[in-house]
Amino acid sequence: MELSKREKRKLRLEKLRQESHEAQKEHEQRLEHQKQFEASQEKSKKTKYYVIGAVIVVLILSIITYSAYSMGKPSAYDSFAKCLTEKGAVMYGAMDWCKYTQGQKAMFGKSFKYINYHDFSELQGIKKTPTWVISGQWYENVQTFDKLASLTGCKI
Repeated sequence: MELSKREKRKLRLEKLRQESHEAQKEHEQRLEHQKQFEASQEKSKKTKYYVIGAVIVVLILSIITYSAYSMGKPSAYDSFAKCLTEKGAVMYGAMDWCKYTQGQKAMFGKSFKYINYHDFSELQGIKKTPTWVISGQWYENVQTFDKLASLTGCKI
């Protein structure tokens, strides 16, 4: 039984329709797969940004915590600076513009807050800054810790 031309053409068209339908389904599946892939990539990017943000926040909090801890921690020269003040040692200087006064302050670091410090204009006759007044004697220029210790009896 042989098929007529019309039936052959009809079968061929049906086959082409079926292939076209299958190709369209494959194309839709690829598009869906690509959308899912892009969505997962977007999620991955967001996750990466969240992780980076969290790391930055932890670092900032760590720095703040360490700073707060180190500010409250006593400095190496706290007891020496307190002793100088207790023995009546007074430092006169010009913190705003004198590099030597600033250098003397830097030697004490955080402990300088315990030094009895006054601006040089508060005492008549000061010619050089810094000037230390200890037991009525004037000591001009930056003084070493050893010299201050020997003049006051304070331990470094």
